[in-house]
Amino acid sequence: MHAIRLHAYGPARNLTHETVPAPLPAEGQVRIDVQASGVHLIDARLRSGTAVGPHLPPPLPAVLGGEVAGVVAALGPGVDATWLGRRVVAQLTAGGGYAEQALAFARDLYPIPGGLDADAAVAMVTTGATAQGLLRVARLTAQDVVLVMSAAGGLGSLLVQAARAAGALVVGVAGGAAKTARVRALGADVAVDYRTDHWPAQVRTALDGREVSVVFDGVGGIAGRQALELLGPAGRFLLHGWAAGEPTEISTRDLVERQLTATWAIGPDMIPPGGMRELITRSLNEAAEGRLTPLLTRFPLERAADAHAALEARQAEGKVVLTL
Repeated sequence: MHAIRLHAYGPARNLTHETVPAPLPAEGQVRIDVQASGVHLIDARLRSGTAVGPHLPPPLPAVLGGEVAGVVAALGPGVDATWLGRRVVAQLTAGGGYAEQALAFARDLYPIPGGLDADAAVAMVTTGATAQGLLRVARLTAQDVVLVMSAAGGLGSLLVQAARAAGALVVGVAGGAAKTARVRALGADVAVDYRTDHWPAQVRTALDGREVSVVFDGVGGIAGRQALELLGPAGRFLLHGWAAGEPTEISTRDLVERQLTATWAIGPDMIPPGGMRELITRSLNEAAEGRLTPLLTRFPLERAADAHAALEARQAEGKVVLTL
């Protein structure tokens, strides 16, 4: 089979398309004929040799990729025979997703709802579930004015749609004219380009006296701080990442003087009683039933290096997916 392998930490061009032996499923595992594989910014950081929280760069040579969708083609010992031949999406515990075939534990499999394409399922299994968790923390209402940073990204594009569906007024912040146009098409009432110095003033003008009540911030840095400054009294600031390289700077004085609430939203509060499995199942169903449509940028497997380069340069829209 073919896979994308990394032999040396470094730039995207270090990802090479090679022929490798097909993996054999062990106890409790299945082998999936992969139709789509998800690409995350964390993959690019690990590729460069950088640890991301508890995630350490993999031993080399490595095949990256933590989520795949496809068809179960082989079963390891102890796996229920009914999985064979089923369309599934899975989170992989040991990477290996950038390949024509990948191994997953049966406990990590989710049936793909009928009518949902493999690439959309890959977008929803982790990114979509994260969106569902953030929405659980935010508890949006129709009275909210919601500002979404990186609104043309995989997560941001889902948050824009969900906030709009909740009846909130939605402000989407993205980079460049093409992305802001895409954000408007997703349903944002206001879409602004963070690359312009005056984007906060554009937001204030567009809101015409209303104030932002909720911010979803996965960008951090200067742009995240600018978003914080747009929050009105009693506003909620939900942090879920810092793609800019630095988290948004927030002080106790900000919270006290402006009566704000700031929350690191990736954690126990986002998990429902049914755990992550409930979030993932809900996410897949939301897409299958047409209530949420993941925004996708697709690359064929052999162009994984281009996919990484586009992701790091912020040239991609939505979730980046490798297709086979």
